[in-house]
Amino acid sequence: MRSVNDLKIRIFADGADFDSIIEIAKNPLVQGFTTNPSLIARAGEKNYEDFARKVIAAVPDRPCSFEIIADDFDEMINQARKISSWGSNVNVKVPVTNTKGVFAGEVIKALSNEGIILNITAVFTPKQVEMVADAIVPGAHAMVSVFAGRIADTGVDPLPIMRECLEILKIQPRVQLLWASTREPLNIFQANDIGC
Repeated sequence: MRSVNDLKIRIFADGADFDSIIEIAKNPLVQGFTTNPSLIARAGEKNYEDFARKVIAAVPDRPCSFEIIADDFDEMINQARKISSWGSNVNVKVPVTNTKGVFAGEVIKALSNEGIILNITAVFTPKQVEMVADAIVPGAHAMVSVFAGRIADTGVDPLPIMRECLEILKIQPRVQLLWASTREPLNIFQANDIGC
């Protein structure tokens, strides 16, 4: 029987309920947190920055990912700089494309060049991962969140896709692949087994 205690991966909790975050933070298996503006709004939080700063202060020893809201690339860069300034444990979530479907490569390049730790989010394809890997400045720390759970929701096995993404990211040794939108405990073991 496999145990979660044997896992070699980092597990991140996704959500925006502050009391739940505090409770989950007591679990040593959870090594980071991620959220987004939609989840924060649904949780009834009125002020994005106040909520984020509260989380950052509550779990200062683990990375916390907060997402930009802007759609214009210059404004995305400005917002990312501001979000990054909220704490040393902040990772800034940048969508791989804006709402027009334009790849955010210039945003990724500019921010990674400034040393801002990014979590590139809403990624679905190996081609997108390849574009992200090329946009990240060599040697920068970042995460690439491939929505494996949503891929599986379409009836497609995400395992081969995630393996291909890992292969692509070998050119960026400080960039980690995050198996995002997990649907069941099996996904955690799958992610662990392939090296996410």
